[in-house]
Amino acid sequence: MCLLMANIEPLKPSNTGWLIADVVADTFAFGWTRTEVDPALVALLNDPQWQAYVVFPAAFADDARVVHEVTPVAHKRPLFILLDGTWDEARKMFRKSPYLQTLPVLSLNPEQRSRYTLRRAQSENHLCTAEVGAMCLALANDTQAAQVLNAYLDVFTDHYLKAKQQLPVDLNDEVHLQLLAATHAA
Repeated sequence: MCLLMANIEPLKPSNTGWLIADVVADTFAFGWTRTEVDPALVALLNDPQWQAYVVFPAAFADDARVVHEVTPVAHKRPLFILLDGTWDEARKMFRKSPYLQTLPVLSLNPEQRSRYTLRRAQSENHLCTAEVGAMCLALANDTQAAQVLNAYLDVFTDHYLKAKQQLPVDLNDEVHLQLLAATHAA
């Protein structure tokens, strides 16, 4: 996974991109600016061990770039580039990053609405970064990591909401038991 993070996104307590880094060992994170690109990001995108995909809705990309599944490429692992930020920030990152313009765009078709309740989405079909990450892992046939990430998101959301309401966390409730089951299955 490659997180391309907008401005102050990593500092927001409701950010879910970091959950991906906790679950997926090969996670890279870079700050995004319009005028500069981190040389380490360019090196990662040019590394021959990776087949990079920008994960973004098809409606914003040329049809020729859009794919809906991960196609195995000999000796390459998929590298999912997730634009981590608000919807407006993600659109700006997608449009104003020339180094992303030659990469295939993986367009996901979620079968369910977002479970993420910590921020208000502009559209009911918008997903949080961790949900997108879990879908990418499932497409790459890493269902175990996808299940752990989904369960971790539920625990994160539970802790966040309980902290806001100053309520105690029940480590034996359903979301915690699901995360425990998912991590022990690994």
